[in-house]
Amino acid sequence: MDIRFYEEIESNPVIAAVKDMDGLQKAIKIDSIRIIFILFGDVCNITDIVDLIKENKKIAMIHIDLIGGLSSKDIAVDFIKKNTKTDGIITTKPNLVKRAKELSLYTVLRFFLIDSMALENVFKYQNNVKPDVIEVLPGVMPKIIKKISKQLKCPLIAGGLITDKEDIIEVLSAGAVCVSSTNQNTWLM
Repeated sequence: MDIRFYEEIESNPVIAAVKDMDGLQKAIKIDSIRIIFILFGDVCNITDIVDLIKENKKIAMIHIDLIGGLSSKDIAVDFIKKNTKTDGIITTKPNLVKRAKELSLYTVLRFFLIDSMALENVFKYQNNVKPDVIEVLPGVMPKIIKKISKQLKCPLIAGGLITDKEDIIEVLSAGAVCVSSTNQNTWLM
């Protein structure tokens, strides 16, 4: 696996997370956006969505949990690998990260930090599953981002509820390597 994904997340502070075709069309036109998180689609259109991103020479990361018609079983990752040109997956499911790594896809393990048990899982799965990147949501928690980033062995992405330049600067200063956002205003910052 080449290191392009790592280089892009470290050199570009904002990842466009798209939830519909309108957002995708806007994201692919922004030169500074190098990585696109796909948060929509189904088994009938995901290949076309990824193809559009790849035609624009951007990194495509499919949030596999959100693709209609797929299950949370390993075979879903096999389907994505066989039928798309995606660079990797995003998921909340450790088993899918393991399978994606076996298939040489980049992996983002996403955590919703709702309590201290969820926070403990970040460190537990970092060691057991070894994702390429960990993403935590909501991303507007600089104190928690700082704590996590000091203990992680992989890059940290902050996502969710990031709406302005101040949010971006705070989480980057706290230790996140970049942010992901569906808020199209943040894509131009």
